[in-house]
Amino acid sequence: MSASPTAGPTGRTTARPAARLGLLLSLLALLPLSALLALGPRQATAAHAAVAATDLHATDLHATGLHVSGGRLVEANGNDFVVRGVNHAHTWYPSRTTAALSDIKALGANTVRVVLSTGDQWTRNDAADVADVVAQCKRNKLICVLEAHDTTGYGEQGAAVTLSRAADYWISVRTALTGQENYVIVNIGNEPYGNTAYAGWTADTKAAVQKLRAAGIQHTLMVDAPNWGQDWSFTMRDNAASVFAADSLRNTVFSIHMYGVFDTAAKVGSYLRSFTSAGLPILVGEFGDMHSDGNPDEDAIMATTRSLGLGYLGWSWSGNSGGVEYLDMAADFRANALTSWGQRIFKGADGIAATSRQASVYGAR
Repeated sequence: MSASPTAGPTGRTTARPAARLGLLLSLLALLPLSALLALGPRQATAAHAAVAATDLHATDLHATGLHVSGGRLVEANGNDFVVRGVNHAHTWYPSRTTAALSDIKALGANTVRVVLSTGDQWTRNDAADVADVVAQCKRNKLICVLEAHDTTGYGEQGAAVTLSRAADYWISVRTALTGQENYVIVNIGNEPYGNTAYAGWTADTKAAVQKLRAAGIQHTLMVDAPNWGQDWSFTMRDNAASVFAADSLRNTVFSIHMYGVFDTAAKVGSYLRSFTSAGLPILVGEFGDMHSDGNPDEDAIMATTRSLGLGYLGWSWSGNSGGVEYLDMAADFRANALTSWGQRIFKGADGIAATSRQASVYGAR
């Protein structure tokens, strides 16, 4: 979602049995199909399944902090972590961030997604500012999803920048990120393709992930879908497995934004289950209770994520403009003036207050 005031919308040791299993699976992967079939159909099928599962869910020995395990986001201690929170437009309203994070936490959120800028479209959030945002998230016991917004609608929005450019930004501020793997998720770029040229999403996403890993960034990475985040072309859905496998740490989470494209429970459920059934990590990185491109089914989004144990982040706390002011959860950033959308997401059925659990890294709430 684009809602700028000036624009529209631990390391671990490996046990010997596991090492022997890994060697066996590696050898199996080298066998041609004909050799595997000589094992018999049941054995051959099991062998292929074991190889495929190993490829998809292999855990790099250097992964630290928040990470993906078995297709789910978990903390360093292995505890499941289900994201529950909202978005805050820090880059456009930096003076509002301190109060906003405190208020968002007080309403029950365990996570906040923070809008940052690479400096290509808006004022750059430098390493010092990013470090301050992270520190504020930690003071409020919130997991901090940091996103670079300048990629929004690339290929269709003329001022938008590439995912490669966004990756360069994260590398330039990595001093603010290093050591924060328990607390920070790096969302490489917001809605990195519009509705044109989106076929480039797969290669560009893989390249950005690999650039960050080569630079030593070990955090959980989040990647947004193309088509302004809504993936109506199913580009992310159909290529997610190969993108996940391209990450040397196997520590990438996929983010779908649900607005008008997701106007029925059937569409919401089908899309999310296409990931969970494949053992791939997915969450809803943005959604609203209405939108100019259609009427998203927020009840289905919240109920389905709850039933599947998936995360969600609503858009957004406050400060929307350009005709989408209805997406504000708090009028003029006032926590005591929640809008109908704010009441729904924080206090309604399957809402944040009812379903959010604080990250265990911060201790029991």
